Amino acid sequence: MLHMDKLGNYVTGKWIKADGDGQTLYNAVTGDPIGNATSEGLDFEAILKYGRETGNPALRKMTFQERGRMLRALALHLMDKKEQFYTISYQSGATRVDSWIDIEGGIGNLFSNASLRRKLPDETFCLDGDPIVLSKNNTFMGHHILVPKEGAAIHINAYNFPVWGMLEKIAVNLLAGIPAVVKPATVTSYLTEAVVKEIVASGILPAGALQLICGSAGDMLNFVNSQDVVTFTGSASTGLKLKSHPVILGESVPFNMEADSLNCIVLGNDVGPGLPEWEIFIKEVKREMTVKAGQKCTAIRRIFVPENKMEDVWKALSKELDKTPIGNPLNEKVRMGPLAGEAQRKEVRSQVQKLLASSEIIYGSLDSVTVIDADAGKGAFISPLLLLNEKPLDTEESHSVEAFGPVSTIMPYRNMEEAIELSKKGKGSLCSSIVTANAAIAKEYVIGAATHHGRILVLNEECSKESTGHGSPLPLLVHGGPGRAGGGEEMGGLRGIRHYLQRTAIQGSPTMITAITNVFQAHAKGNLGGVHPFKKYFEELNIGDQIITEKRLITSEDIDKFAALSGDHFYAHLKATDFKGTMFEQQVAHGYFIMSAAAGLFVDSYEKNPVLLNYGIDELRFTKPVYPGASMYIRFTCKEKTAQELKETNPELKMAQGADIPKGIVKWLVEMFDDADDAVGIGTILTMVQMKNKI
Repeated sequence: MLHMDKLGNYVTGKWIKADGDGQTLYNAVTGDPIGNATSEGLDFEAILKYGRETGNPALRKMTFQERGRMLRALALHLMDKKEQFYTISYQSGATRVDSWIDIEGGIGNLFSNASLRRKLPDETFCLDGDPIVLSKNNTFMGHHILVPKEGAAIHINAYNFPVWGMLEKIAVNLLAGIPAVVKPATVTSYLTEAVVKEIVASGILPAGALQLICGSAGDMLNFVNSQDVVTFTGSASTGLKLKSHPVILGESVPFNMEADSLNCIVLGNDVGPGLPEWEIFIKEVKREMTVKAGQKCTAIRRIFVPENKMEDVWKALSKELDKTPIGNPLNEKVRMGPLAGEAQRKEVRSQVQKLLASSEIIYGSLDSVTVIDADAGKGAFISPLLLLNEKPLDTEESHSVEAFGPVSTIMPYRNMEEAIELSKKGKGSLCSSIVTANAAIAKEYVIGAATHHGRILVLNEECSKESTGHGSPLPLLVHGGPGRAGGGEEMGGLRGIRHYLQRTAIQGSPTMITAITNVFQAHAKGNLGGVHPFKKYFEELNIGDQIITEKRLITSEDIDKFAALSGDHFYAHLKATDFKGTMFEQQVAHGYFIMSAAAGLFVDSYEKNPVLLNYGIDELRFTKPVYPGASMYIRFTCKEKTAQELKETNPELKMAQGADIPKGIVKWLVEMFDDADDAVGIGTILTMVQMKNKI
C-alpha cells in the first residue's frame, strides 16, 4: 500500500488527520482499498481565515515578478519528483500517457504562468487598459488598476485530473497574489495529497498560500465572502447547487464553473477516405474516446458526419478501437486503463442506458471487456462504446445525457447549416472541433458555432502534427464554455489572473496618477534638470525623469538624403511631385526620418553610459506632417522600468562567453513637437539599461 491508512488534510499550516473513517478509496485496477479520506471535524471557518490573514498578506506583498519566479521554482521542484507521482497515478487507472497529461501537463501550467511575469510589472499591482483623457486641458484623467483580492481562492475539483486540476488553478491565483484552498474530488485525492506533500516540503510557498482538504467540503461555503473566489469543476447539477448557495448569492462571491459538456467534432463534407484529413479525424476521435478512458471534461461525446459517409466512418473507427489494448496500465502494451472506480463504472452504464433510448451500440459491449494483466471483474474496466443515433434532430438524449467514460455517439448531418444546428443542441460546450481542408467550410462552422463553444479547433493536414488536439486545454487560451458548460472561464494567460484581481477605476491629475501607478502618464509633470537620463544606471532612474531637447531644423536636403539612404522614394517625399489632390502641401519628411532625428536629439552618445542597447519601439505614431523649414524638438521621459533576471550560465564558460550583465528594461515616452508646439509624433522606445549594483 502506497499511502497511509487515512489521508491528511493540510490546513492552518499543519497536516491533520480528521475524525471518522470517511470514504474508502480503492485501486481502480485491482479493487484493493488504498485508504480513507475524511474532513470530518475540520474548522472550515478557521481554514478560510488562515488563508486570508496569513497567506493573503504574504502573497500580496510580493510583486508579479517574485510570484512568477516562485511558480517557476515550484515547477522545477515538482518535475524532479514526477516519477513518484507516476507510481501513485497508476492506482487511478491511468496509463503513462494519461498520467503525463495530468502530472507534467499540470506542472507545465506552472511554467506557463511563471513566464507571464515578463508581461507584468515588478509591482504588487498592475494597470488595465489604456489611460483615458477626461478634460480639455489635460489636467484630469482616468485609468484602471488591478489589485489582488483580500480573500482566498476555493477550488472544488473533479476526480479525473487530480494533479492538473489543482495546478492549473493555483498557478493563476498564486500569480495574481491570493492563496488557495484546494478540495479535490475524494476518489482520487490520494494523488493530490502526494503532490501537496512535496509542495509543502519544498518550502517554496509562503505560509497559508496553499491548503488541502481530502474529503467533503463540509460547510465551508457558509464562510466565504465577497473577497473570495470559488471555482468548481464537475457535473452541471452539482455546480448549480453550489452556485446557488445563499452565501454565494448574498455576498456576490465570484463563482467560476467548468461543467462537463457534450463536446462535438464535425467531419467536413470535403473529407473522404484516402485523404489525410480522414485519417486525422478517425485518430482524433479514437484518442478522445480512450485517453483517460474517456474521463475528460473535454472528451468528444458527439460525432457529426456527412450522411453519405456514416458507414465508412463507423467502420474505420471500429478498426481503430480494436487496436486499443485495455488492462493494467503498468503493462506496456496497454493503451486504456479502467475508470477511476466502481462507482464511476456504474454511473457510466446507467447513463448509457439512457442514451440507448434513441441510439444503438455499434461497437463494444456494455457488460463485458477483454483485459490484459488484470481481472475485469475486480477492476473498474469498461469497453469503449460507439453508439449510433440516426435521427439527431428529432431526439434529445444524445444532446443532453453524458456518459463520462469511453462513450461517443455518431450522428449524420445533411449540410453545414444542419451540422451547426446539431452542435448547438448540446446547449453549450467546452470545445468543438472540425476536420476539413476547406477554408470556407471552416469559416462557416467557426463563425456559426462559436456562440455555443468555449474553444474551437480546426484540424487539417497542415497543423495536425503539431496540434495539441481537441481535448487539450492550454494555459494561454481560455478554458470554459457557455450554457451547460458552466458559463465560466479560466486560464487564458493574463486573462486568467484578472478573475482574482479587483479592477478599480482611478481618477486624478496625470501627475497624481503617475505617482500612484509608477507609470508615467502623458501631461504629468516631469523631473527636469540634473544628469542626462542616459547617464543613470537602472537603479538611479526615477519614473518621470525628463529632458526637453534643443530644436533641429528639417531641410529638403535632409529628406532627399534619407530617401537615398533608405531607398524610400514614396511620392510624398519627392520635391518634384505635383501635390494637387494629395493630403500634403509639399514635400514631406519621412516618419522614420523624424524618429531618427528625434533619436539624434535625445541620445547622449559621445561616451559610454549605462544604456546597453535599443530594445525596440512600441506604439509609434506620426500625427502631423513635417515640411522643410520646420523645426522639431523632443520631450523625452522615463515611463516605466522592469528589472530583468540574470540568465543561467555555465560557470565553466563564463570566462569565454562573459557573465550576464545585471540589467533592466526601461520604457521611454518620446513626444515629438514642431516649432508651433504641435505634436508631430509619439512613441515608446525600450532600452536595456545596466544596473549599478551586481546581483
